[in-house]
Amino acid sequence: MDRYIIERDIPGIGEFSLTELCGAARASNQALETIGPGIQWQHSYVAGEKTFCVYLAKSEEEISRHAELSGIPVSKVTKISQIIDPLTANN
Repeated sequence: MDRYIIERDIPGIGEFSLTELCGAARASNQALETIGPGIQWQHSYVAGEKTFCVYLAKSEEEISRHAELSGIPVSKVTKISQIIDPLTANN
């Protein structure tokens, strides 16, 4: 599977309560169960009016299907080609 960043424009998401965020996570998890092993949600960052979600998926089509089933919109999908961090400097 490939790793993707999914950018979602969700007005007011930065002000959502924990209950509202739990509801979104629940909707996401239910969609993942329906789709099966071709997609995995790793984590998401909530920032202002957006979320940036990290997923493993077999294809962008799996991500689109997840958005349809969960009701959580997708603004942009970017395939991640490399990961670097502070330890990369030691190579």
